[in-house]
Amino acid sequence: MESESVVTGVQANGGSNVECDTSPADASSSGAIDLRCIINPLVDLIYWRDLKKTAVVFGAFLALLISLAYVSFISVVSYTSLIVLTVTIIYRVYKNIMQAIQKSQDGHPFKSLLELDTDLPQEKARDFSDAFVNWFNPVFSEIKRLFLVEDLVDSVKFGCLLWCLTYVGSWFNGLTLVTLAVVALFTLPKVYEQNQAQIDQYVGLVRNQVNDVMSKVKAALPIGNKEKTQ
Repeated sequence: MESESVVTGVQANGGSNVECDTSPADASSSGAIDLRCIINPLVDLIYWRDLKKTAVVFGAFLALLISLAYVSFISVVSYTSLIVLTVTIIYRVYKNIMQAIQKSQDGHPFKSLLELDTDLPQEKARDFSDAFVNWFNPVFSEIKRLFLVEDLVDSVKFGCLLWCLTYVGSWFNGLTLVTLAVVALFTLPKVYEQNQAQIDQYVGLVRNQVNDVMSKVKAALPIGNKEKTQ
């Protein structure tokens, strides 16, 4: 019997566990990335399964974005790198002094990290490239379909969305939107998980209203009706 490496993850709704297959044989035979191995840790973060880990990640992202709002990107990278480098140098000097005082032979304090293999395997790089192409092609086809007005109603809806985005762009800059997106990513899923029944009820009402309006718009557009009858 072939040995198989399986990693267990937690579903978004906190229910049953999801098994993530990380066996080399299966990965090489399928030639694809098991997205569960990537998605499950992200789900654990945004649903605050591990409070300390999520707080560290969320705080780091928020601090970085707030810093970029007041200081240039180059300055943020430079100061952050200087802080990290200063801490590692101080720690290295401290460990060397302690080794000299205690006359120990512990070696380099970062030896385990220096020996850590950080090279990206070519197989993984090809898998990520294939995954990107599989994502990009449908997105580009959909954008082409909307701009070339394959379906008039869909293109009109897309135009309304772009028109709304012009107002959003006048209210916020790109960095502010990214900050709001990060805050929403770490708050809205947890809020939805705790109030799923009430939110689903209101979303259903809104969806029915939107469907009614869109059906009336489609019925009022003679061009859309002609395309469907052909």
